[in-house]
Amino acid sequence: MSQQLINHSPDLKRLREEGYEIEVRGGYLLIHHIPFIDQNMQIQYGILVSTLTLSSSEQTGTPDNHVIYFIGDNPCEIDGTVITAIQHSNTNSALNSQVTVNRSFSNKPVAGYPNYYEKVKRYADIITAPAKYLDPSATEKTFKVIPDSGNETVFQYIDTNSSRANIEVINAKLEMQKIAIIGLGGTGAYILDLVAKTPVKGIHLYDGDSFDQHNAFRSPGAASMNDLCENPRKVSYYQKLYSSMHKYIHAHDYYVKEENLKELDQMDYVFVCVDRNAARKLITDYLVSVGVAFSDVGLGVNVVDDKLTGAVRVTSATREKNDHLPLRIFSEDSDNNEYATNIQIAELNALNAIFAILKWKKISGIYVDLENEHHSSYSIGVSKIFNEDVTA
Repeated sequence: MSQQLINHSPDLKRLREEGYEIEVRGGYLLIHHIPFIDQNMQIQYGILVSTLTLSSSEQTGTPDNHVIYFIGDNPCEIDGTVITAIQHSNTNSALNSQVTVNRSFSNKPVAGYPNYYEKVKRYADIITAPAKYLDPSATEKTFKVIPDSGNETVFQYIDTNSSRANIEVINAKLEMQKIAIIGLGGTGAYILDLVAKTPVKGIHLYDGDSFDQHNAFRSPGAASMNDLCENPRKVSYYQKLYSSMHKYIHAHDYYVKEENLKELDQMDYVFVCVDRNAARKLITDYLVSVGVAFSDVGLGVNVVDDKLTGAVRVTSATREKNDHLPLRIFSEDSDNNEYATNIQIAELNALNAIFAILKWKKISGIYVDLENEHHSSYSIGVSKIFNEDVTA
């Protein structure tokens, strides 16, 4: 995929044709074999690293900023003094699991850099000039082609959003996780929408129902008339939709029942999005017994004086914290369930999904978690969030 990107991007293609050793790795552009002088007036070689902005999966856009990273010591003038004109930061930083930089440089033209050719050439000229003065044979233009390692991530195209935000290392905490989403009604579908944008190892969808017209009005995206006329299975519809982004989405066209509960043993996290208490209790009890962390979602809306009121909630559990579940998740014949009404609305489904995703990411170490709550509910009427079942 990286060679395809280079071939279709005039600026990257020009860099390669002029002999620069360029490589696309994740959301970053690497330029290898940059000669420079170190503080001992010896010629060394470093690597320039730039974030990548893409206009499509096959073509670069305008660089999002003028700063560039560097792997190597501080480049110096011919007398061994640091080139101060480009100094920006001298902090080691892991951009992702494969790229750790030692410093960054700043040299901003008045109008910014129009493309990556101009950006790379400008920094390369500044850094290499002293080395070329001492040794005219020193060059960054080796015409060496870096082998294409291919797009080895779970995504169909490069996640340039994470690289632009410098959070690839943080997001990598999710890379080895297998996720199950049980139930693809409104909330489950929005959970899928958000999970599909993360680098998890696999996403397993469980639902034995068809995608009907009412589902289209409480789910992400916009189903076409043709989609509805085909009357697809929910798991098939969503697998096809989100496989455009994430490679490893697995469809299970059946409900989770006692006879197939063992399939959940392999999961690292499960989102329980079912509307029947008996199924909810069966699934969550089993997950506790095998030590699989999960979030169970619920939404309850009622009509009061010609207006809607109610709440959304997320109840989560881990191997370490699950003693609160008997007070939160009830069997089918319980009168304590406040979340069993049939009224579902897209924004509330989406909100419910967001709360569940936030808790999953907190448990996974993505977000700071100062509350450590395992039961959270949002009340529509008073617009308040109530956090309970807190751990120390």
